[in-house]
Amino acid sequence: MKLFQRRPRLPAASRPPLDASERVVAWCLASSSPSSSSDDGVLVATNHGIWLPGSADRLGWHEIHKVAWSGRELRIIPAVMESEREGYTVLADGPAVTFLLLEPGEVPDQVRARVTRSVAYTTHHPLPEGAVRVVGRRVSGRDGLSWAVRYDVGTPAEQDEVIAATDELVGAARETVAPPL
Repeated sequence: MKLFQRRPRLPAASRPPLDASERVVAWCLASSSPSSSSDDGVLVATNHGIWLPGSADRLGWHEIHKVAWSGRELRIIPAVMESEREGYTVLADGPAVTFLLLEPGEVPDQVRARVTRSVAYTTHHPLPEGAVRVVGRRVSGRDGLSWAVRYDVGTPAEQDEVIAATDELVGAARETVAPPL
């Protein structure tokens, strides 16, 4: 057994169009259908986000709401922007995507660690009707935090009093993490 084993290099044909400051941290062959035995492509984790098989765009770590690893399948629930408000965005869960990782290597650990590390602030608050989660996330390559909210199911997000309460909660959260003057 070798003490230091080299990771296989990502084949050039599978390399996504990385930004100048972006580097590959882990990759593996993946199938988008757990029942399929054919390789659908390569899943590539970078310091900026994850490139999914068949996608021409990177999903930033800050754009992932939830991720789960079953030991065989990686399930990702991306965030979808519902609307933009002054100083924050309103997000919802997008459709889940699941990949069977053929030889996962470090991919599940890198994905979990980087999604978790992107969350700098999170709190859940009851509202006059329903509830909201306020989240401040680190965005790779940018200073400061990106602020977003995610309403619980059934919360009337467009109601004036809910918007006003949410504005106050986001403002208070920003003050909590702002560096002293």
